[in-house]
Amino acid sequence: MIVETGAERLDTERAQDTVPKTVPSVLVFGLFVLLAFGILAFGAVHEWSTFLFEAGSAVLFLIWAGMQFASGQVKLSNNPLYLPALCFFLLVLAQIGLRTSAYGYVSKYEVLHYVSYGIVLFIAAECVREERARKKFVFALIVFGAIYAFFALAQELISNGKIFWVYTPRSNGAIYGSYVNHNHYAGLMEMLVPVPLVVSMGHLLSGGKRALVAFCAVLMASTIFLSRSRGGMIAFVLQIVLFAAFALVQRRNYRVAIGLLAVSVLILGFLFFVGKGQVLGRLGDLAPGIRLEITKDCFRMFAHRPVLGWGLGTFPTVYPSYRTFYTNYFINEAHNDYAQLLVETGLLGFALMLWFLVRLYGCTRVSSRRWEFKWDGALSLAALLGCTGILFHSFVDFNLQIPANAAFFYVLAALAASELAPRSSRSGRTKATETKVGELSGE
Repeated sequence: MIVETGAERLDTERAQDTVPKTVPSVLVFGLFVLLAFGILAFGAVHEWSTFLFEAGSAVLFLIWAGMQFASGQVKLSNNPLYLPALCFFLLVLAQIGLRTSAYGYVSKYEVLHYVSYGIVLFIAAECVREERARKKFVFALIVFGAIYAFFALAQELISNGKIFWVYTPRSNGAIYGSYVNHNHYAGLMEMLVPVPLVVSMGHLLSGGKRALVAFCAVLMASTIFLSRSRGGMIAFVLQIVLFAAFALVQRRNYRVAIGLLAVSVLILGFLFFVGKGQVLGRLGDLAPGIRLEITKDCFRMFAHRPVLGWGLGTFPTVYPSYRTFYTNYFINEAHNDYAQLLVETGLLGFALMLWFLVRLYGCTRVSSRRWEFKWDGALSLAALLGCTGILFHSFVDFNLQIPANAAFFYVLAALAASELAPRSSRSGRTKATETKVGELSGE
């Protein structure tokens, strides 16, 4: 057994001090900028934006690796999501290596997406672990979400049919915000809204700051309804109900339930104020349309390759041979992320997804209990609510096939499941080291 001496430990501490203290902050800032870029670049669905997003994630990883090299050691947190994520990556490599993919080139291209998702999950889990960093990240999300929602509202009210008033999408979708598909805007907001919502219901802020954050939550939530996404509306209502239930079960906190009711009333008032109260009528039209037919076809596809699936990213290639209805449209997604995952990765991939979710929800309960008084707990609970919203919406849409939304989901998952870093100071470490050196020398 190798025993580290006090002198060696002191050398390690000196090596750690060679890393500029600004590097972790740069990584957190870079992560936020990368996420914002993906959102503003039309969801990072075009080749140029996908390339820049993947390149940006690679740069973040290289900076982190350089920081570890400079410190002389590699330190990793014990995040419960690492293992299922790694196993999923190995499964996709097996599809490519064993040539079971129906279109190997597409699977190789798609795996690069998942590498970038893994990197942003990793950076979020490793670098947004201190209370101060989490507080800054929370405010960054609130400010960005409010400004972005205001832009989306302005574009809705004075629309010329173009994104940013200049870009005409190639497809004739219902645009909203920077997204070609209004459902994907709603999916993003489902993940963003819980952040100001949770903060405004806790005791972290008071007075005008708290009211301002609550207003941001109302503004952001209202645009979900204004986007006319039925899946988004229902997912947000589910988030409100779950948040209220959590507060009542945890501490019988009726104040939070009343606050959420007030927020709901304000959202309704805002919708009628801008003259869009009729959007609620969309909730009455819940016909599944062709989505149900596509899901049925997915099960037929799954039956032919139940173990490893058809290959990551191959759904649009394989599906035309299994389609049972006539349409003039090219169906490139299953409009059900779970069905598409089952088709592309089989039972093994689906089982790994379930394992990922079990570990996510199983490891978040402890930290989320501190949500009223700790930024760590508030971010954990908000992230968990955001993940829940998008996971519910994924039953009727394909938000997790959009790189910007998928990356944001994995960042939230990492933040929800990661533990707060233990507090330490240089003086405390040095004092402890000096004590051990003295003990070893017999002083």
